[in-house]
Amino acid sequence: MRITGGIARSLTLKSPTGGFIRPSADALRESLFSSLGETVKGQTFLDLFAGTGAYGLEALSRGASGGIFVEKDRRAMKCLRMNMENVSKAMGACKTPCEAFLADVLKWRPAREKQFGIIFADPPYRDLEKISSRLFALLSRWIARDGLVILEMPAELNLQFSGWNEMRQLGKSGRGRPNLRLFRQA
Repeated sequence: MRITGGIARSLTLKSPTGGFIRPSADALRESLFSSLGETVKGQTFLDLFAGTGAYGLEALSRGASGGIFVEKDRRAMKCLRMNMENVSKAMGACKTPCEAFLADVLKWRPAREKQFGIIFADPPYRDLEKISSRLFALLSRWIARDGLVILEMPAELNLQFSGWNEMRQLGKSGRGRPNLRLFRQA
């Protein structure tokens, strides 16, 4: 797994062993960021269920101003912090413009009221249907006006969220295949 574009392009991201996280595929991430284009530049992001931090770090490499990662697994957080440091170094920054929090996404709250231009959420597929309503209630507080929520989910799921419009879907069809759904508040 690597950064697919921007200043830190081709940088390999560290991932914990053991198969307990599902890293985002390079091709799917590259497709997403190609479709987002220049809209990433200058945005602050929130990367929920961050794992290795691939989505947020890709955004940073492509011009996002900074952001926050939230991940509850200590092993994943260790890799995430190393990845943050490596991407920041590749970009020539002495200090990363990002923060990482070891926390359960559904219990975490920003220290100060903050809104994000882009929110990435990649929850465990097995929990998605159970937590999606609570998750989108939180997202509605954290998303900036005209901000974009990007949710990774299995292709076969067709979830609708009250107060949200699905703008686009990226990915291939097939049971269990990862897809990205892009949402804006209605």
